[in-house]
Amino acid sequence: MTKSILDAQPRGMLRLGLRLPIWLFRLHLDRLLGERFLMLTHTGRKSGRPRQTVIEVVKHDRTTDTYYVVSGWAERSDWYQNICKTPQVTIQVRGRKFPSRAEFIPQEKAIGILETYAREHPMAFSELSELFLGERMKPNSDAPQRIAKMMPMAAFHSE
Repeated sequence: MTKSILDAQPRGMLRLGLRLPIWLFRLHLDRLLGERFLMLTHTGRKSGRPRQTVIEVVKHDRTTDTYYVVSGWAERSDWYQNICKTPQVTIQVRGRKFPSRAEFIPQEKAIGILETYAREHPMAFSELSELFLGERMKPNSDAPQRIAKMMPMAAFHSE
């Protein structure tokens, strides 16, 4: 088994690579990413200043206009800690921006959403499971349960 990315916070080139998509949003090119990514503007829990991060969407429920995301660095993610303290956020996705309030998804519901994600995006799921779990997982494995247990899920919908 290879080492998981969760063993440390992102640094150096990895951090730079993870921050680059923010510029697509700032340059109003976020439509290129479709609904697979959103930019979350949240309030720093210590500084009180606005912070931004781009997160992959694991599900968009078009009926309720709700976007579901997973915290890749578990509860250690700065953005996740920030929305726990201040759940009022702004979401930007596909050229639209709206205020929202973070909702924390129970593990059982998160498992179902991740199972659907694994079926609909098998290559991305396999790559992400290797990145975050340290092993390449198939969609019909226990990876959705393991990911839901390790990485909390949040949802955002337009108010």
